[in-house]
Amino acid sequence: MLGNDPLRNVLYIDLTKKRFWIEDRLDLFEKWIGGVGVATQILREELTKGVDPLDPGNVIVFAVGPLTGNFPLASKTVAVFKSPLTNNWGESHAGGRSAIAIRMAGFGAIVIKGKSERPVYLSIHDGKVFFKDASGLWGLTSSRTAGRVLRELESGSGLRTIMRIGKAGRKLIKYANVIVDTYRHFGRLGLGAVFGSKNLEAIVIYGRQELPVTDKRRYREIYDEIFYKAVKSPLMKKYRDLGTAMNVIPLNNISGLPTRNLKACKFEYAGQISGESFARSVLARRASCAHCPVACIHIGALREPYVDEPYFYKTTFVAYDYGPIASIGPMLGLNNPLDILKMINLVDIYGLDAISTGVVLAWATEALEKKIISKEQTLVDFSWGDLNAYIKGVTFLVDQPNEFYKVLGEGVEFAASKYGGMEFALAFGRNEIPGYHTGPAGYISFLISARHNHSDSFGYELDLESLELSPEKTVDRLVEEEQWSQILSSLVTCYFAREIYTPTLISSALEVLGFNFSPDDLKKLGEKIHYEKYLLAEREGFRISKLHIPRRIFEVPAAKGKINEEFIRKALEYFSQKMELE
Repeated sequence: MLGNDPLRNVLYIDLTKKRFWIEDRLDLFEKWIGGVGVATQILREELTKGVDPLDPGNVIVFAVGPLTGNFPLASKTVAVFKSPLTNNWGESHAGGRSAIAIRMAGFGAIVIKGKSERPVYLSIHDGKVFFKDASGLWGLTSSRTAGRVLRELESGSGLRTIMRIGKAGRKLIKYANVIVDTYRHFGRLGLGAVFGSKNLEAIVIYGRQELPVTDKRRYREIYDEIFYKAVKSPLMKKYRDLGTAMNVIPLNNISGLPTRNLKACKFEYAGQISGESFARSVLARRASCAHCPVACIHIGALREPYVDEPYFYKTTFVAYDYGPIASIGPMLGLNNPLDILKMINLVDIYGLDAISTGVVLAWATEALEKKIISKEQTLVDFSWGDLNAYIKGVTFLVDQPNEFYKVLGEGVEFAASKYGGMEFALAFGRNEIPGYHTGPAGYISFLISARHNHSDSFGYELDLESLELSPEKTVDRLVEEEQWSQILSSLVTCYFAREIYTPTLISSALEVLGFNFSPDDLKKLGEKIHYEKYLLAEREGFRISKLHIPRRIFEVPAAKGKINEEFIRKALEYFSQKMELE
């Protein structure tokens, strides 16, 4: 199995000692396939129990899977680390060229440890790691400028990936992102802050490794089947046409769109910021991650006049999708696609997570309304729909001119614990709410998902089913879905393709690559990976009993009416027993 496949190679990098080495970890890839399965085991090996997430002892593991580079839509890289936002398990997925570049560079995983004494970026190619001075990049305001500089400095255009942080990561803001190839991100949970804590500005990866296939005829048959389903069948049409922004109108129609910090669940201007509206008014083009034919990345053109030249314009291309639109649009009362693009562009320049940033500013707006905080702290009068105020707020977040903004950089739950307003601080497991107010299953999934992400168990979809489930049955369904997601995260495929990559198809695809996993084997492995992640999260401090549930979610009716608090409490208790936690 695997033979000379480079997937079995793990690259270890020690930033403190400026050294690297490669180990053959066939033992891991044969048992855990790749991606999050392998990354979980490596993090368990390398991470010191109880380490502070911003300490040099924190470890970052990037991992790809056996389908990467071989089949369409297997285009994601998994990153695992200890999250500075949640203080336990951190996991983020990104596309772009990251997965292909790692695989073609000859690795199945990359492990980064320690801390450089000065700013550095890593250049990885030809089986070597070059530690390059990044002092000149460290002071740049714009992550876009840093990206342009690195593109000029490094070879491999068209095949390489460039992962980099912005000012937010350098300032150790706990929901800072890592930007990947301009339009993709390792978002949520603060990987950018972990980079910053290590004085790691960027990673550039380039390679041209060949990938072996055991049965070329059968490989071609499976490849064609996947490709056809991706481009010809209706399975991926919604992602190709409008992208996830198409969710704005349907969620608004069912009272599932969090508005003005979830003071309401319908936005009166939803039609103006819908996927259809974005497509008509700002869409410039679509793009794909490497080795994906779908092109779900929707890129808007932000056209702005120069200050001193009113008849001359600069055009900036900004990627958008449902998550940032929901958190920066309705959550803040912004009702114009151009205004939302301006905000997305700004958080991208600084390297902030757009979802967390929108939720943090929404809490600050309501807290100011309720006089829990004052203008002396915010330095600006936040009010719903005031673009200029929110632009100043984002700038203050990264400049941190006072104690208030330093606290806000810790996340909304931490800020509310210090100033008040916990009842409307919309965080779950310390991670800010994504744009779904669909019902109890959605919120249970936000609370118990192993990576604190709405798309591991798709609880919001369960809320919209016609079945009336008990708390226990709800948890069983969520866990079953999340367990299967661990297989997709180990391959590593895009979750948008989960209806394409069925257990039978995955088993066949793996067979031509030298693996022997039946559909039943895959199901059992998904259960094991899921459990292993919770064991590690619990080791690092995750506790069901410590999860805070903001009162606001019980006050505003969702799609099927008001959410019952007792239902969620029973579900959490059952989950803890089911997983044998605490």
